[in-house]
Amino acid sequence: MDYFNSKKITGSTMSATRLKVEEALKNEGFGVLTEIDIQATMKKKLDKDYLPHLILGTCNPVFADKVLSVDQHISLMLPCNVTIREVGNEEIEIAIINPLEAMKVIDNRVIEEYAAEVSEKLDRVLENI
Repeated sequence: MDYFNSKKITGSTMSATRLKVEEALKNEGFGVLTEIDIQATMKKKLDKDYLPHLILGTCNPVFADKVLSVDQHISLMLPCNVTIREVGNEEIEIAIINPLEAMKVIDNRVIEEYAAEVSEKLDRVLENI
């Protein structure tokens, strides 16, 4: 399995795509906690040009609570990242971390079960964009 799942769309803008992504996340119980603008950061820090590229740190508090109740160090693996980036040819890619793959390093069956549930929710997010 890949460590991420993705979908490419055409005929949309970054801002319109972001709204769709946030709405799909909300419908599955996720909120956006953080945002990193890769394009702006790389320009400011390295004077390097990137196509528009956002990292959204998303969280489903119910599942965050469940995994934190099993292992407090799991906070090192949170939140679930979602990226929205222009890839050229008028395409935008939405990519979402695969929590099932990410959590395998923890080697805890309970956490893997929760990760599988979160993975199903995030798969639905991609389907609904």
